Amino acid sequence: MARVNIECPLGGLAEPPEHNRRRYLPGMGAKFIDGKALGSRVRDDVRDRITQARREVRLDAVLVGADQAARIYAQNQAKTCKEVGIDYHLHELPSTAGYEEIAGRILLMNTDEGIRALMLHLPLPAAVNTERVQSLIDPQKDVEGVNPANIGNIVYGRRSLVPCTALAVLEMIEHTGIALRGARCVVVGASNIVGKPIAVLLMREEATVISANKYTRELPALAREADVIVAAAGVPGLVTREWIKPGAVVIDVGINRVKGSDGAMRTVGDVDAAVADVAGWVSPVPGGVGPMTVAMLLRNVAQAALA
Repeated sequence: MARVNIECPLGGLAEPPEHNRRRYLPGMGAKFIDGKALGSRVRDDVRDRITQARREVRLDAVLVGADQAARIYAQNQAKTCKEVGIDYHLHELPSTAGYEEIAGRILLMNTDEGIRALMLHLPLPAAVNTERVQSLIDPQKDVEGVNPANIGNIVYGRRSLVPCTALAVLEMIEHTGIALRGARCVVVGASNIVGKPIAVLLMREEATVISANKYTRELPALAREADVIVAAAGVPGLVTREWIKPGAVVIDVGINRVKGSDGAMRTVGDVDAAVADVAGWVSPVPGGVGPMTVAMLLRNVAQAALA
């Protein structure tokens, strides 16, 4: 069998298959993992914890430049924080800011005792190395879990300030009730802040984990043996029903924008919708990992601020 490239861009794929545009819905075979509902419960827990603590909880975020998508995300984040009792402070830098100015702001915020939870909006200017800046964030304030120190701490069982998406995926898998000890898991995609942390979190639960990358041979055959598949490759419709063991848990982390036959842009995941006919549980895109990731960020903020 030919190697499967799981990190290729969208490339010449102008439109996903027709059935991939269906939303995952209850009754299609698999049970629906509703990230919005689960995320709402987490937000309620965060709100209750903050109320009971009777202490100020704030999130300080750095935004560099005028990227419209990042600005809209920051505005939505401020609204979400307010709903659970978190004060949101946005620190803006001009698009002309270089590494020294951005790094200086992060280091200054690290020393500010009033700041307990800190994050960095992306993208940064093209000339600035994102990972280099992220590594400067104080690990105890790093609520996105992007500092290499926090990512490394996952190996030792620390789950409070790990990457939000990885934590969201684990929470969603645990929601299904599957016994992870001894389960076979395949994580498709091996990025530093999503794929790899997810694999380690599953290992911590004593699952048997295969972390797949673009060089993995016979990936569909490996996937068919998996009790859990996590698709985090960034390739629309990569995981098809032929990859799925009947009854498996399938978590779709992919968020891809593709053009439909009517010319409109749509958001689709890495998992083909027909997978729901075979799997036991499926998370949707949109409405799955995304809302849970936001909820995990709020939980991390409360954890950092109230620790």
